[in-house]
Amino acid sequence: MKLDESTIEKKLLHFPEWEYYDNGIHVEYEFENFKDCFSAMSRIAFECEAHNHHPDWSNVYNVLKISLSTHDAGGVTEKDFKLAQAIEAIVVVEED
Repeated sequence: MKLDESTIEKKLLHFPEWEYYDNGIHVEYEFENFKDCFSAMSRIAFECEAHNHHPDWSNVYNVLKISLSTHDAGGVTEKDFKLAQAIEAIVVVEED
């Protein structure tokens, strides 16, 4: 079920790097180098499969941009926040 904008904004308080616009939640991560970025992307890909939910994402060298929304619901759902939480856990480990 699609979340309303005020619910999304409240949930984003727990995801300070993420922003809500264009009917999705978005984040950009910068890594030390391409290898570290690609390593995070590989780990995220396994989480996406486990959640059966896949981001729109792009990578240029050490920068990874991720956009999440649930297309069949027409916006952001709880599914997006669950995947965002899994992505955050991976990226924090990569940065340590």
